[in-house]
Amino acid sequence: QVQLVESGGGLVQTGGSLRLSCAASGRTFSSHGMGWFRQAPGKEREFVAGISWSGGTTDYADSVKGRFTVSRDNAKNTVYLQMNSLKPEDTAVYYCAAGAPSRGGYYKTLKREYEYDYWGQGTQVTVSS
Repeated sequence: QVQLVESGGGLVQTGGSLRLSCAASGRTFSSHGMGWFRQAPGKEREFVAGISWSGGTTDYADSVKGRFTVSRDNAKNTVYLQMNSLKPEDTAVYYCAAGAPSRGGYYKTLKREYEYDYWGQGTQVTVSS
């Protein structure tokens, strides 16, 4: 069982930056593919970014490519999402997620919601225009 706790959300102006963190419990963090999703009001939850076990492979939604960066520190059991050049359309609740070890791999990222087995409670990001 993995427990995930996000932090770092808040209110920022258009063009600003935020860094989200997700702290994971357990001793198997380095064997979990990790990802970030978001859900805006009235919309379905969508994939934002994913990172492989090693951190060597990352994947992004087209809407955030070039602006967001996902990274992980396996020694700290933490995954990060650096968000730059924020836009009002980035406003959403951001969720951290972990896939079971059987789903991921050293170079494999997970992109689909059903591939993730553990979810955090979410953190609100609001970008004002």
